[in-house]
Amino acid sequence: MAGPVLYGPAYSVYVRAARLALEEKGVAYRLVEFDILGDYELPAGYLARHPFGLVPAFEQEGFSLYETGAITRYVDEAFPGPPLQPAGTAARARMNQVIGIIDNYGYRPMVRTVFVERVMAPRRGQAPDEGRVASALGKAATCLAALEDLLGEKTFLTGEDISLADLHAAPMFAYFLQTPEGRDLMAGCPGLERWWAEVAARTSMEKTRSFLG
Repeated sequence: MAGPVLYGPAYSVYVRAARLALEEKGVAYRLVEFDILGDYELPAGYLARHPFGLVPAFEQEGFSLYETGAITRYVDEAFPGPPLQPAGTAARARMNQVIGIIDNYGYRPMVRTVFVERVMAPRRGQAPDEGRVASALGKAATCLAALEDLLGEKTFLTGEDISLADLHAAPMFAYFLQTPEGRDLMAGCPGLERWWAEVAARTSMEKTRSFLG
């Protein structure tokens, strides 16, 4: 069986989530990178892989797939290796809930706003938009508080074993924690600090680092 191919830049949080699933399962794969920062053009034919022009896209032996959640679930179910979805209806529902929280309430304030304004804007020689940062912090704080509550005393977000929920959240925290606001908010969430120490130390995180961290 030919190894899968993943399309998208290593610095994308969603590409990294898919890569983390592949790494945790021990699956050999090929990453086909292209840039999506600034003024860019998608590779020729990419819209046939992802009609919405987003990343990542996935292919294995003629089977094509897009949407990160679909890709990571496929990877978990199609390949041998440690399971990345918890057993039991309630635990799996919790996993899906956490993924929904981080997608709907975490990504935009934590990554698209705070990280972009604090880290990416200065790299481009631009001043951060302090109004955007301020408006995002309340939403980010609510997201972290919700995750802290759901984490409780568990090691990982859905139990004692790592799951797709952790792999979905980790790339976003990796960026958010590069900002002083992210570190300040995290300091008020001791459970998430403990969780992050566990996740950040995993080999899969080191193998999927990009030039943005």
